[in-house]
Amino acid sequence: MKKNVILVIVASIIALTLTTPIKADNTKEQAAIQTAEKWLSIIDTEQYEGSWENGAIFLKNEVTKEQWVRSMNKYRKSLGKMIKRKLKNRQYMTDIPDAPAGEYVVIQFDTVFENKKEAIETVTPMLDPDGKWRVAGYFIK
Repeated sequence: MKKNVILVIVASIIALTLTTPIKADNTKEQAAIQTAEKWLSIIDTEQYEGSWENGAIFLKNEVTKEQWVRSMNKYRKSLGKMIKRKLKNRQYMTDIPDAPAGEYVVIQFDTVFENKKEAIETVTPMLDPDGKWRVAGYFIK
């Protein structure tokens, strides 16, 4: 199932952040962080269709809008409202298993939700072919 593929990709991204550091200019990382924060604000207001529509081409090719919305309603909505979110770390990468070659920034946030007091959200924007950063992966631990 494509949902499992996305979860495996995200798990691989997290594992790689510990082993494959790559230097990037701060401008790219900041642009990716801004994209992630804007995209998370869409998720926070339960506009799950909008989050898929604003996602990277890679995300859209891996999971349908219906699958995405169903997954967000099942997993993200159950956490309740976001109370607080703080940038924890970020890692620029160009090589992620089972994902196309490209530029990625794996970003982690320490987040407090209404129904989960300690969570780590991992958001992975990638540079789409049109030169814009868009989210390709999302995972909550």
